[in-house]
Amino acid sequence: MLEEQDGGELELPYWLTSTEEAANTTFLQMLRRLPRLLREAWLLAWRASPRTTAAVLTLQLAAGLAAALGLISVVGVFEGLLQAGPTPERVRAAVPSLVLLIVALAVRGLLSSAATAAHGRLSPMVYEAAEMRLLDLTTRVDLATFDDPEWRDAMERARDRGIMAAQQVVDHGIEVLTNVVGLAAAAGVLAVLHPALLPMLVLAVVPTGWAAVRSARLGYRSQLRLIAVWRRQRMLAYLLAAREPAGELRAFTVRRFLLAEVSRLLRISTKEEQRVVGRQVRTNLIGQALGGLATGLAYGMLCWLLWTDRMDLAAGGAAAYAINIGIGKLSEVAFTANRVYEQGLYFADFQGFSEMSEQHAEPSPDRRAPERFGEIRLDGVTFSYPDAERPAVKDVSLTLRRGQIIALVGENGSGKSTLAAVLAGLYRPQRGTVHWDGVDVTGLHPESIRERIAVVMQEPTRWPLSARLNIAIGRHDRPASLDQVRESARSGDAHEFVMELPREYETLLSRHFTDGADLSGGQWQRLAVSRAFHRDAPLLICDEPTANLDARAEHDVYRRLRDLAAGRTVVLITHRMASVREADRIYVLDHGSVIEEGDHDELMAADGLYAQLFTLQASAYQSA
Repeated sequence: MLEEQDGGELELPYWLTSTEEAANTTFLQMLRRLPRLLREAWLLAWRASPRTTAAVLTLQLAAGLAAALGLISVVGVFEGLLQAGPTPERVRAAVPSLVLLIVALAVRGLLSSAATAAHGRLSPMVYEAAEMRLLDLTTRVDLATFDDPEWRDAMERARDRGIMAAQQVVDHGIEVLTNVVGLAAAAGVLAVLHPALLPMLVLAVVPTGWAAVRSARLGYRSQLRLIAVWRRQRMLAYLLAAREPAGELRAFTVRRFLLAEVSRLLRISTKEEQRVVGRQVRTNLIGQALGGLATGLAYGMLCWLLWTDRMDLAAGGAAAYAINIGIGKLSEVAFTANRVYEQGLYFADFQGFSEMSEQHAEPSPDRRAPERFGEIRLDGVTFSYPDAERPAVKDVSLTLRRGQIIALVGENGSGKSTLAAVLAGLYRPQRGTVHWDGVDVTGLHPESIRERIAVVMQEPTRWPLSARLNIAIGRHDRPASLDQVRESARSGDAHEFVMELPREYETLLSRHFTDGADLSGGQWQRLAVSRAFHRDAPLLICDEPTANLDARAEHDVYRRLRDLAAGRTVVLITHRMASVREADRIYVLDHGSVIEEGDHDELMAADGLYAQLFTLQASAYQSA
C-alpha cells in the first residue's frame, strides 16, 4: 500500500520506538506488565502531591461503596414491587429501598464529582513535578555528560514524550482505578446474588477487551507505516508557508511541483487511514458479536437460575442490572489498561533518563569555597571528552594569583576553552588536581566555586528576559536596584543602546513575544560583559569577549576589563595577540599541552609559537 512513498530510507524516529513496541505486544504481555505500571503511576502521583492522591483514592473507593449500596438497594426495590398484594401496598413496600437507591446514587455522584475535581488538580501537578524533575536532573549533571551521545539521546526521549507520558500514565491509571472500583461493586453484588454469574460476566467482556487492544495495535502499526510520509509532507507544507524559502519558491516556479508532491503524500496517508479504519471496524464488529454472544450466555445463565428457582425474581432483576454495569466497566478497564501500557512504555524512557542522570550528577560536598582566594593552582590536569581519541587538556600545570591577568593563547583546537572550563569548575579533570588556596576543589561544593567566577562566553546565551534581568541574572541571589544594573551596563558599554530600546531596561529581549526586541551580536556581547561586571566575582574568565565587536568597542571593553582586574584575577582567551601584551602571564597551548609560558617580552625573545603568531598578525596589520 505504501510502496509509492519512496520513504524507506527514512529511519523510525527515536520517539516512536515505544509505539513500535506497543504495536508488537501481545494481550497477555500487556496484562503481565500492567500491575507494575499502575504501581509506578500511583507512586509518581504520590510524590507529586500525597494529599491530593490520597483524596482521589479515598473518594473513588467511597464512590464505589456507594455504587455497591445502590446496586444492593435495587434488590429491595424489586422485592417490594414483585411481592403479592395490591399495587399501592407493593409501591409502599418498595419506597424505602427506592429512597436508599436515590440517596446512594446521589452520594456516588457527589463523590465521583469530588474525585474528578481532585484528579483535575492532581494531573497538572504530576506534569509539573515530572518536568521540574527532568530539568533539575539535566542541570545537575556534570557538564561533560552533555557530550555523551547516549545520555543526550535519553534526554531527548524523556523530554519529547516522557514528561507527557508521566502525566498520562497517572491519568489513565486513575481511570483504571475508577472502572475497577465500579466493576468491583457490580461483581460484589453478583457474588452475593449468585457466584455462578461472576465467570459469565468476565466471559462477556473478554471479546470486547480483545477487540479494543487489537484495534489499538492496528492504529500503532499504521502510525509506524505512515510516519515517513507524515514527516515529509509536514516538512514540505512548512516550506510552502514559511517566509525564508518564499522568494526561491517563486523564482524557480516550483509551487505546482511541491503542491503536487504534498497532494500525493496526503493521498497515500488518506488511503492508509481508510484501510486501517476498515480493519478496526471489522475487528470491533467481531468483538461485539462475540461479546454479544457471551452476554447472551450470561443472561441465559440468569434465566436458568430463575427458571430452576435458584434465584428469586427480585434478585434476578438486580443481577441483570449489575451484569449490564459490569460489562460496561470491564470494557472500559480493558481500554484504559491498554492506554496505560502504551504510555507506560514512554514513561519508562523518563525513568531511564532519571536513573542515568542520577548516576552522572555532580558530587555536592557541604564545604563551600572561600569568598576570596589568593591563589589557584593546577597540577598535572588532564581532561578528555567522552569517546574522544585524545585528551583536550593534557598534563597542564599553572598558577593564577589574585590581581593577575592570565592569557591563554594558541591555535584553534589547542584546548584553551576547555582549560578555562576546568578553571571555572565546569569540567572535572580525570587526572591531576585543582586547588584554591591549597584546598582541593573536589572537596568543595561545585556551585560555591562557580559563584566566585564570572564568565564571558564567545557566544553568550540570549536569554528571553528583560534587558535588566539579562544583566542582573549574574547575581540572582542578591536583588539589584535599577541604579546598580545601570552602573554595570555602563561598565560593559551597554547602557546607551539599552536606553534606546522601546521600554529601556524593562524591554523583553526576544522577538517571539509582543513588544519584544532583539539585539545585534555585538550588543549581546556587551550585555554579557555587563553581566560579568555586575557579578563582581574574584575570578573573571573571558573567552573571546570581543569576538563580535568593532575595533573601537573592543578597545573600550579591554580597557574596562583592565579596570575590573584590580584586586581580581582575569583569565583571557583570545586569538587577537595584541590584546594579551599587557598580561602578567601568558600560557601558550598546543594540542592540549602548555608548550610556552611567560610574559610578552619573554615569549617574543624565545621565538617560539607565540612569537610566530604575534608576528603573523602584526605583519597582516602592517601590510594593510
